[in-house]
Amino acid sequence: MAKTIVVKQIGSPIRRPAEQRATLIGLGLNKMNKTRELEDTPSVRGMVNKIPHLVEIIEERG
Repeated sequence: MAKTIVVKQIGSPIRRPAEQRATLIGLGLNKMNKTRELEDTPSVRGMVNKIPHLVEIIEERG
């Protein structure tokens, strides 16, 4: 089974650059405290690392 990570949105995209908002949407997040289970790939990790003030990794599975 593929490795996955659980990502939670902890910050609001209000008054943030459009690029950061687009990164959140790309991760499938758009509301506060929403969580998503995503495949643990370098591209997903890169997106999470781009906006560490808006999201946190809750859990790593696999």
